[in-house]
Amino acid sequence: MDKFEIEHNIVKALKNIYDPEIPVNIYDLGLIYEVNADENGKVSVTMTLTAPNCPMADELLADVSREVGQTPGVTDVEVILTFEPPWTQDKLSEEARLELGLM
Repeated sequence: MDKFEIEHNIVKALKNIYDPEIPVNIYDLGLIYEVNADENGKVSVTMTLTAPNCPMADELLADVSREVGQTPGVTDVEVILTFEPPWTQDKLSEEARLELGLM
């Protein structure tokens, strides 16, 4: 499996994780900044949260690590939490904007 196929499968897996306070998956919510996989299945996911003091931070990070780790072709997962740049509503996908009534 090549890195592009692994990354595609990871995005599909990330769309199964929902922010408990917002009825939108974390990928369409714009919380995932970067997904990198190599040919050996080593993956890094750089993500943020809607707020630095998010009470569900540990749960969301664990969910990302678990879902990505269960993705075919993935052998190792590193989840990197960042707040630079800070999350804003500009990061919402079109689908998320529609679902949240922002369009």
